[in-house]
Amino acid sequence: MKGEKKTRFYKKKKFWIIFLTLLAVFGFSYYKFILSKKNVVESTEIKRGTVEEALTLSGEVKADEYAKLTFPTSGEISWVGVKEGDEVEKGQALTKIDTTVLNSTYQSVRATLRAAEATVENIHDQVKNHSADETFVQKDTRTTAEVTKDKAYEAYIAAEYNLRNSTLIAPFAGIITSLAHPFSGVNVFATETQVELINPQTLYFDVSADQSEVLKLSIGQEVNITLDSVSDEELKGNIVFIGYTPKADEVGTIYKVKVAFDDLLDIKKFRVGLTGDATFVISKKENVLFVPPKFVKSDLDGKYLKKSGKNGKTYVEIGLEGEDATEIVSDKVKEGDNVFD
Repeated sequence: MKGEKKTRFYKKKKFWIIFLTLLAVFGFSYYKFILSKKNVVESTEIKRGTVEEALTLSGEVKADEYAKLTFPTSGEISWVGVKEGDEVEKGQALTKIDTTVLNSTYQSVRATLRAAEATVENIHDQVKNHSADETFVQKDTRTTAEVTKDKAYEAYIAAEYNLRNSTLIAPFAGIITSLAHPFSGVNVFATETQVELINPQTLYFDVSADQSEVLKLSIGQEVNITLDSVSDEELKGNIVFIGYTPKADEVGTIYKVKVAFDDLLDIKKFRVGLTGDATFVISKKENVLFVPPKFVKSDLDGKYLKKSGKNGKTYVEIGLEGEDATEIVSDKVKEGDNVFD
């Protein structure tokens, strides 16, 4: 029994010795790796070319002609003439609700209006030539008849409107993007959207810019657009509108910026609501010296470049600062010089 206990003890001890040895070797190797990374000094050449200062803002695809169509009153769908994805013309009938009750209401209020008109004509005939000595009773009778006629006329207008709009009509040419009920026999509410229609020729990129950013933008300015879902494809556009007043319901002072696409987008690929980034070129200089921004250092004496390893500092002036390149304005450096990080 004692022999077995000693054997187990030595096995555990051997295991921990091996484990701690491997841990020490791994820790030392990792330390050497980190130390070697710290000792690596990156370098680059000063190049000559184009430097751009750009502003990137987020936005989404929208459309000028985009409509959600609803019936003015509740009812039962009696006919559907389109399906999702259909191209329709302006003025084309899309879907319709049953007009039995609507027509009955229209005829009823129309008859009520005719009766009210006849009553007013009768009373006006009775008080004719009594404008100077009209009694209070006559005035009350006349006014009551006229008010009744006015109410009947308003009811007639509402009934005629409901009957006339029992069929949803396309307000512009476009594509049916949503159809709530593609079949008849369904009861719908007046507040329920039945058809969504979009004109793909009116797609644009909607961007929000704050008060410091909007002053850098101008009408006609070129824009590069990259959508999150199609990040490998860059779209071209230009600014066609900048808001004069801040957007409502926004935190801070935010302005609408509307960017028109240079080319007509394929609605089957580029859809309303897609998000992405718009890059605006604020300023641009060509044939200037530049380095990546990370190689430009600064201290209390100003901006400098490291030209000779870690310690050599060459103080320079900085020109245009872009996202990927910073302009160097100095006669102390030239194209092809190596600088260090």
